[in-house]
Amino acid sequence: MPTTPSTGAPGKEPGQLKPGDEAMPGTPGTGEDLCEMCGGNGVSKDGSECPNCEGTGRVIHGIGGG
Repeated sequence: MPTTPSTGAPGKEPGQLKPGDEAMPGTPGTGEDLCEMCGGNGVSKDGSECPNCEGTGRVIHGIGGG
C-alpha cells in the first residue's frame, strides 16, 4: 500500500506544504533542512509556533544544482 509523506508535525495533514517548503516531502532533488527563521527549534522570536515551519523546525528545500 502506498504511503503519503508526512510533514512530521502533530495534527498536520500528511503531505501538506508548510509556508517554508519549496516542494512536497519526497520530491526528487529536495531534502529536509533546518528552518531558517527559527533555527530548527520550531519557535518564533516571540515564543509562538514558527509560522515558516509550523513548529516542526524543518522545511523542504531544493538541493544540488546544475
